[in-house]
Amino acid sequence: MEKRYMTIWFRYLLANRMTLRKPELKDKSFVFKSTVANRVVVSACNNNAQKQGIFIGMPLADAMAILPDLEVFQEIPKQNERLLKALGKWCIRYTPIVAVDLPCGLIFDISGCTHLWGGEAGYYKEIINRLRNLGYDVRGAIADTIGAARAVAHYGNISPIVKSKKQHEALLPLPPAALQLENITLQKLNKLGLNTINSFISMPRSVLRRRFGENMLQQIARALGDEEEHIKPIQVPQPYEQRLPSIEPIRTATGIEIAIKNLLELLCKQLSNDGMGLRAASLNCYRVDGKIISVNIGTNMPNSNPSHLFKLFELKIASIAPALGIELFIMEATKVEELNPVQEILWQKEGGLDEMCLAELLDRLAGKLGNSVIHRYLPQARYWPERSIKAVNSFSEKLEIGWMNDRPRPVQLLNKPEAIEVTAPIPDYPPMLFRYKEQTHKIKKADGPERIEREWWLDEGQHRDYYTVEDESGKRYWLFRSGHYNGEKPSGWFIHGFFA
Repeated sequence: MEKRYMTIWFRYLLANRMTLRKPELKDKSFVFKSTVANRVVVSACNNNAQKQGIFIGMPLADAMAILPDLEVFQEIPKQNERLLKALGKWCIRYTPIVAVDLPCGLIFDISGCTHLWGGEAGYYKEIINRLRNLGYDVRGAIADTIGAARAVAHYGNISPIVKSKKQHEALLPLPPAALQLENITLQKLNKLGLNTINSFISMPRSVLRRRFGENMLQQIARALGDEEEHIKPIQVPQPYEQRLPSIEPIRTATGIEIAIKNLLELLCKQLSNDGMGLRAASLNCYRVDGKIISVNIGTNMPNSNPSHLFKLFELKIASIAPALGIELFIMEATKVEELNPVQEILWQKEGGLDEMCLAELLDRLAGKLGNSVIHRYLPQARYWPERSIKAVNSFSEKLEIGWMNDRPRPVQLLNKPEAIEVTAPIPDYPPMLFRYKEQTHKIKKADGPERIEREWWLDEGQHRDYYTVEDESGKRYWLFRSGHYNGEKPSGWFIHGFFA
């Protein structure tokens, strides 16, 4: 596929932005000022000020002499760069590769994109009209090279769409400044009377290099396509991403469902071809009014099953507000992992964590209730009960040691033991009753004690004597006494867990 580029020139970028924020400035003349080499100069101006003879780089004092009522604003450092990045992100709906072209432009790599708008003419018209409707004074051009497109956008009086392989002819009538040459080079060309690109582009390269330097040759080569001009995209395209533009804006839930199904079919096919599975995905819906609605899903295991993934997105459709309509859907796999196929067997007595149906069930539960309700724990080789387990986020993590099942352990373990009031007959006996959260529990059965020593190599403190107790209502608890009984200072009692 041949490369095609589009450049956009925002003629009054900061001024247009200021007018959008303060509509009362629309019919006034105003400028932005900045300090350059200890001189206060005009760094940007609006169209009204330019018509009065004010230009960028003019000393502010001279501008004020021409227009005493001129309004002046302080330019914020890198303000134009931040604004261009925001506009570039908005333009990603038209191409995945958008780059900032300082001081006041954008560059699009439009290769393979224009057919979605009926060709380059429809594509160009759509973008330029949308930006003008937003309030920006813009010019643009399309060509095989960035240099040619930029030159025509800034200085061309011909068709903004340069046909393929015709950039040389398009450049000939343009002034040398169209090649983005240095000021000293432009001054030399002006003294020599070389006022168009046609007047010097055919000269021997050795002559141009000797008189004007290597930079001039590089700019000519880039504009003609003899040397590639590299750009840095605002947002690097995801390797697993699918786009679906809409001929007519989508306003219904049914239309959104169809779009999601089509995107998932394409994305899962792309993933499966590479042996990858999706762990997290994002759907970005670009609305006609310029807003972007995003929804995200996640899976417990790598998955490339479009029907299952659609069920996860289906839970989110109600949160997508189409307003005036959605004109573009972009789905990207934000996290992928290698898809390891599970060996199928004819007989299996019980399921395991490797079963995809279990992972898909948990995905649906997480989609309805949230990820915070699902937990998985694995054992650790530690003595202290609250340190003997660890939380894990993946099904792929395997057991390092087996679960200890020779002694009873509660189903629910408190993160931190809570103090309780206890009545015990003699020191080494289990309690007869305890009071927890303003409720008294009379103990009917008890088992213990089980002594667990503190991990002295980690911290200092008392050991614990644990008891498994059952109250009159049949509820079972895990209690412990901290340290030895001391007649002068009663031992502290705590509740640490609950049995089923």
